[in-house]
This record gives sequence, structure tokens and C-alpha cells, in this order.
Amino acid sequence: MASKGHCVVYSADGRRFQVPLAYLGTVVFGELLMLSQEEFGFASDDGKITLPCDAAVVEYVVSLLRRDASEEVLRVFLSSMVRPCHIVNSVAPCSQQLAY
Repeated sequence: MASKGHCVVYSADGRRFQVPLAYLGTVVFGELLMLSQEEFGFASDDGKITLPCDAAVVEYVVSLLRRDASEEVLRVFLSSMVRPCHIVNSVAPCSQQLAY
């Protein structure tokens, strides 16, 4: 159960985070949630929202938002993220840069 005014999300490596609800309306969390939906379905079978990145990335995003990073800094961060791509029967990894 999350504290009042927070939402619980998990990193891909299983770490639990309580994120202020206000952060969920930001561009950067919106993108992470969209990637989560593409990767895992919005919530996994056990009802957990899992972000498609490890705990270090979630910590970094939260620190950017906590410090009220500029829109430009957030856009640079988003442009550095790689969107997963699923290709059936492919050995080579596929990635697409986010367009920001």
C-alpha cells in the first residue's frame, strides 16, 4: 500500500518505489508509463506497474523531478532513452531512439 499522495511502481529489476502522484503527470513519467504498457501491459499479472528500466534510472528520474529540472533537461534525458523493439525470430537487438 502506498503512502497518501503516492503511487507504487517497480523497476525492471524488482525494486519498489513510492512516487508522488504529481510526478505521474510529467512528460518523463508519462513516457515511462507508456513504455511500461508496451513492454509489460500496463500492470503485470500480479497488478504491479513495472517500469522498463532499472532502479538507477528510476532514482535518477525521481531526482530530476525532485530538483524541478528544466523541460530542456528532461527532454535530453528522454532523447537518451532507447525504446525497446520486439522482433520475432531475431537474434540482433533492435532499438529506436525516442523522438524529442
